[in-house]
Amino acid sequence: MANELSNMNEAIKATTIKTGKYLTFTLADEEYGIGILKVKEIIGMMPITSVPRTPDFVKGVINLRGKVIPVIDLRLKFGMASIPYTDRTCIIVVEIDSDDMTIQIGIVVDAVSEVLNIKEEEIENAPSFGTSINMDYILGMAKIDSGVKILLDIDKVLSAKEIQVLEKNM
Repeated sequence: MANELSNMNEAIKATTIKTGKYLTFTLADEEYGIGILKVKEIIGMMPITSVPRTPDFVKGVINLRGKVIPVIDLRLKFGMASIPYTDRTCIIVVEIDSDDMTIQIGIVVDAVSEVLNIKEEEIENAPSFGTSINMDYILGMAKIDSGVKILLDIDKVLSAKEIQVLEKNM
């Protein structure tokens, strides 16, 4: 009985976490969303200082009002082709919770779309592609109008090891 109650509480908690406001953006021709509470600000492209010996998806660091923030290109992190930045390309500064700390990073996206309020009935679980593919970074799939938006768990987009590399080199 206690185990069933615990499982029910986990299911309710997972649904509650997914429901809410999301900042949506595009990468290639796909739409993604990040929980609005994770977003600190959206800024236009600015000079990025590259840092040697970091993974390809790490573009470098920016100086944002006196604070050094690491920047990653989400296209490269997701294995997409790199494209030249345009006037719609921007950096979303997000807060990532990792183990016992919180860090801010910038993620480069093709364009920011809008803020959507996504309800529980519009969200489906992430599809399963087998055990060899890690899909933990996907919270779910939001069915909006005739399309689907991929909802990201920004805390899990980068692995703990990748976050350590960012902290050590930044």
